[in-house]
Amino acid sequence: MDRRGVGGDNRQVILTLGVLLAIFVVPAPWGVPVVGIALVVEVGETLFWMRRSRRGSAKAGPETMIGEVARVVTACDPIGEVRFHGELWRARCEPDADVGQRVRVSAREGLTLVVEHAEPRPPRTRVGPLVG
Repeated sequence: MDRRGVGGDNRQVILTLGVLLAIFVVPAPWGVPVVGIALVVEVGETLFWMRRSRRGSAKAGPETMIGEVARVVTACDPIGEVRFHGELWRARCEPDADVGQRVRVSAREGLTLVVEHAEPRPPRTRVGPLVG
């Protein structure tokens, strides 16, 4: 497959046409500055997107599960089931993990998740209009 992607040679033709239009169609003293400004914008945009696309590595694999929150589906005593990202997983947890409780994944052993109690979230306060 062509490494240039979709429209590989078309970009060069469009760039050439744009430069020619800017020089010959734009009024006389402004043609060259328009091309210069467009060049600076294009280089800046290219550098911005290249830097942004390489900023973080892809996160995949079992190690991404560690620290995430799951919900207990079958009471753990000590083996039960949790729902993690929409999937049911066998889990080994603390004996007092009840159905519906939030737990945090601390390790993975084969196809079994080792979970512990998740810290309770602070209660959400509702912000509404002030009544005076």
